[in-house]
Amino acid sequence: MEQAKKNEKLQQLTTEQLEVTQHGATDYPFQGKYDNFDQKGIYVDVVSGEPLFSSTDKYDAGCGWPSFTKPIAKLIYRRDQSHNMERTEVKSPDADSHLGHVFNDGPVDRGGLRYCINSSALDFIPYEQLAKRGYGEYKQLFE
Repeated sequence: MEQAKKNEKLQQLTTEQLEVTQHGATDYPFQGKYDNFDQKGIYVDVVSGEPLFSSTDKYDAGCGWPSFTKPIAKLIYRRDQSHNMERTEVKSPDADSHLGHVFNDGPVDRGGLRYCINSSALDFIPYEQLAKRGYGEYKQLFE
């Protein structure tokens, strides 16, 4: 993502979105707008608009954050030893936004992974608006 464009987009984010995506902060559990959210569509990086996850792979893990079994795009994975924990951080590839973490305690029948993602890092594109907003190729995920 071009730096000037990224800087422009960062200026449009809320304080919470900025803290999460750029400084690795975390949404409060059960407070994010996409935790208890069940609509058909895709989730994109709030900074760059990169497609990240599909509602077809979202499930309720009961952890307080939106959880997915797999991404719809290549992500960046980094070792995270903050807060005296051993975790794997998940970042978007183009904007390098902090999204959340991936754990190996997800549904076994769906691959065993749980992508625990901050709502503040996401924007939701409803299925009905995919083509209009430039994400028409992702309609195939729902067929």
